[in-house]
Amino acid sequence: MLARLVRRGAFLVIWPGGTRSEYGNGEGFRAGIQIRDEATLRGLVLNPGMILGEAYMNEGLVPLNGTIHDVLCVMLDNLRDIRLPALAINARLARLLRPMLQANGASKSKHNIAHHYDLNGRLYSLFLDRDRQYSCAYFQHGDETLEEAQAAKKRHIAAKLNLNRPDLEVLDIGCGWGGMALTLAKDYGARVTGITLSEEQLAAARARAEEAGLSGRVNFELMDYRAMDRQFDRIVSIGMFEHVGVPNYPTFFATLKRCLKPDGVALLHSIGRFQGPGATSPWITKYIFPGGYSPALSEVLGPVEKSGLVIGDIEILRLHYAKTIAHWRRRFAANRDTIAALYDERFCRMFEFYLSGSELTFSLADHMNFQIQLMRDQEAAPLTRDYMFEQERQARFAAASD
Repeated sequence: MLARLVRRGAFLVIWPGGTRSEYGNGEGFRAGIQIRDEATLRGLVLNPGMILGEAYMNEGLVPLNGTIHDVLCVMLDNLRDIRLPALAINARLARLLRPMLQANGASKSKHNIAHHYDLNGRLYSLFLDRDRQYSCAYFQHGDETLEEAQAAKKRHIAAKLNLNRPDLEVLDIGCGWGGMALTLAKDYGARVTGITLSEEQLAAARARAEEAGLSGRVNFELMDYRAMDRQFDRIVSIGMFEHVGVPNYPTFFATLKRCLKPDGVALLHSIGRFQGPGATSPWITKYIFPGGYSPALSEVLGPVEKSGLVIGDIEILRLHYAKTIAHWRRRFAANRDTIAALYDERFCRMFEFYLSGSELTFSLADHMNFQIQLMRDQEAAPLTRDYMFEQERQARFAAASD
C-alpha cells in the first residue's frame, strides 16, 4: 500500500518487528513513523482513514525525526495523485450513510455542538485570536497577524451585508463566542441577535456583551436556527453551515428566507470543497465534529434555488483557511504544556492531528471557503459590487484611526 502511495517525498517506516522500509523519490516532504504493534498495522491496512489518527492518539504509531504534521504532509501530498482502495471504499460507505450521519435534528445538533464547543473555554483562548474567531480569517496580503486577518474577515463580511444605516436588525446564526455580533453592534450600529447551541459559548458571549456595555444592542440566545420566528434586515452565518447536514439544507434556506425581510440581505460563510460531493473523514466524525460535513457548491446551490432566495454574490477563499489554521497550530504548540494540564497528552495528540490534518486539507487537498450573499429581492443590494469595496475600505480606515 505504501509503495503504491508514496511516490513523492521520502517516507521511512519502522515495522513492529524492527524492520525498516523507505519509500518515495526523496524529493519534497520528508517524514517517518514507527508502527509499534501488529494490531495498529492491521488497522492501518483495513481502515486508514480512522486508524491513522487513533494510532497517533494512542501511541501505536509514533512520528520519527519530526511531527505528525510532517507525516500528514507526505500522505496528503501523495493522495493528490492516487486514491487508496480502503479510503475509497470507506468514503463510499460514508456517503451511503450520510442521511443517518447528518440527520442533525434539534436535539442531535445540540449534542453534536456540545461535543466540540462546550470544552473548557480556556482551551480556545490558548490558540485562537483575542476575539476567539473560530473560522477562516481573511488574508489580504498573506503576512498579516492572526488578529489582523480575523479583523479583516469581519470587515469583509460586514461590507457584503451592506450595513448602510444604523439600527439594522441582524441575526447571527451560530454566533460562537459573540465576536462578530459585538463588532456589528459596536462598529456598525446594528442591533444583533446571536443564537448558538453551545452553553459555554452562550455564557461567554453574554459576559462579553455586558463587559463591553453592549447588552442593550446585542442579545444572545440558546436556540436552534429552526426555532427562530422573527424577521431581520440582515442575517449572517459564519462557520455554522458545516454542522447543518445535507438532508437539512432545504430547511436551512427556507428558514433564511422566512426570517429575512423582503429587502434584507444574508451572508453565508462556510467551508466547501472543490472536487464535488464527498464524505467527512470518519476520524473527524468520531472525535471532532459529529454530524459535520463540508459541502461542494453543487450540493448547496440546488437547495438555494428551490428556496426562492436570490444569489447576489459568490466568493471563493482559496488557501485562507490553511493560513488561519497554521496560526492556530503554532499557538497550540506554544501552549501545549498548559493544554495538557487542562486535559492530557492523548487530548493534545488528538488536537494536533485535527489541526494538522485540517490545515493540509486546505493546502494540499480539495477544501476551500465560500461566501454566498443571498436576498429575497435582487434589488436589495446595489447594482455593482463597488459598495463592498468602498465599505470595506472605510471600515479599514476607521480601524486604523482608532
